[in-house]
Amino acid sequence: MTVALDAGRTKTQGRELPPSMVERMTLILDAFDQPTSVLTLEDVARATHLPRSTAHRILHQLVGLEWLDHTSNGYRLGRRALGAGVRESGHSELRAAAAPHLHELLMRTGAVVHLAVLEDGKVSYLDKVGGSFARTVPSRVGGVQPAYCTALGKAMLAWHEPSDVDMLVGGDLSPRTAATIANLEALHADLHRIRARGGLAFERGEAFQGLACAAAAIMGPDGPVGALSAVVPAEKPLERVAPLVVHAAREISLELFGELPTRKRRLRSVAAV
Repeated sequence: MTVALDAGRTKTQGRELPPSMVERMTLILDAFDQPTSVLTLEDVARATHLPRSTAHRILHQLVGLEWLDHTSNGYRLGRRALGAGVRESGHSELRAAAAPHLHELLMRTGAVVHLAVLEDGKVSYLDKVGGSFARTVPSRVGGVQPAYCTALGKAMLAWHEPSDVDMLVGGDLSPRTAATIANLEALHADLHRIRARGGLAFERGEAFQGLACAAAAIMGPDGPVGALSAVVPAEKPLERVAPLVVHAAREISLELFGELPTRKRRLRSVAAV
């Protein structure tokens, strides 16, 4: 088998290329090392060492199969590559509007930055950006976490009616760590504090030990459509990061929906979700 494979390989610029279409497609997808990476045709050809014409043909096929999206700036991972958590078509617009703000937050804070939505009482991650610290944060694009123990989830739950929060999270708030809020009464008290802060949510070690997080909801006309968070080591203060998260969430909301009347930022019924 090895001999047959070696015999089937082609060479370009002194490098052996994988013979099968599956291997070449994998090479291309691996070039997108971040969920929000945007690569041109030239970037892909350079990273994979595939001939430009070959890379272009495979990119076109991957776009057709929704493994990649083709934007005016280049190619980015599509819904299939990003997993079940980003398969709703409405999330594409949210991800596109949020992408520059995720990167700006990363550059200004050094934190790991998340974009997520609330689905069935769980936080579903749409995007994650960060440097080397990101490898220590056990979240992934397409993954989910319980909403009650994450700043992202609480930032969105805070804008739902209390009775609907009970329905969304259920009665069993299993503790993830010693710091997890594990009963509904304490959760509602925390959600009240979040509303009193204008929607800013904090979490220290509730989902994962050693990590702290600040989050804010991205508001639409009828309530939160997603949330943005910044994660830092637990020993670091969140005071500098938090205002930047709130500002970014508001800017994304403004880009998507324009200026929202204050009266629209009311508690949201789960029936409207």
